[in-house]
Amino acid sequence: MITGSLVALVTPMNADGSVDWQSLENLIEFHVENDTAAIVIVGTTGESATLDMNEHEAVIKFGVEKSAGRIPVIAGTGGNSTAEAIHLTTAAKRVGADAALIVTPYYNKPSQEGLYQHFRAIAEAVDIPQILYNVPGRTACDLLPETVLRLVDVPNIIGIKEATGDLDRARTLIEQVPDDFAVYSGDDATALELILLGGHGDISVTANVSPKAMASMCKAALEKNEELARRLNDSLMPLHTKLFVEANPVPVKWALNLMGLIPNGIRLPLVWLDEKHHEAVTKAMMESGIL
Repeated sequence: MITGSLVALVTPMNADGSVDWQSLENLIEFHVENDTAAIVIVGTTGESATLDMNEHEAVIKFGVEKSAGRIPVIAGTGGNSTAEAIHLTTAAKRVGADAALIVTPYYNKPSQEGLYQHFRAIAEAVDIPQILYNVPGRTACDLLPETVLRLVDVPNIIGIKEATGDLDRARTLIEQVPDDFAVYSGDDATALELILLGGHGDISVTANVSPKAMASMCKAALEKNEELARRLNDSLMPLHTKLFVEANPVPVKWALNLMGLIPNGIRLPLVWLDEKHHEAVTKAMMESGIL
């Protein structure tokens, strides 16, 4: 089981929207050097929604090759078509990804039975560890705890990224799932509390810009060193909040550009961070010790 700070990695892009492969390689090295527990590539933060199928597969392959076994790679392979999700998950397995992160189908609003059948079909089709991903604020689809509890018995399904920020829900899951089923936060602002409840880590946006501090915070929380974990988390809280002043990954890409780590590329329909938010994000970076 992977525990700790797992970065929801951005996909660096040039000003024309093309993938910046050199910056992507540099970011992987950045996380290897700063104790990030795993790289989650081509997820929400990686702009999976605007990469075509070939690009999606190419970014996963590149991430696996450049990580070279030094850090686990979890590939975002979800979709609102079960067949498409199976295709992407198969591709991730083929190139050597360690696991797949599979978001709930967005837009078409399946029932809980539909969600169960969707995730079960992917797990049965592709023999790779799979992590459920529930983020109803973005997908208009909520994977309820009772459905998760049906899915824990499906081979290959090994965990969930619970991004609602609902700690009561997190507690229910942690108390009822098997010990070998990982529960990860997908909400930086409440991740510490989820880990202290018995969760296993955080699939983090903040880790893009402050990997060492996020790794230290998660490690302290996992070790039940609550005083240290809270002190580290307090220093990170400005980032946990201000990196979401616009839709993710807009603010975090702007912050990484300010740090000189990536160029100023993002794909439509997302656009570069509005100037009115520059001061707030810069201030958060300064308060967190990045700048």
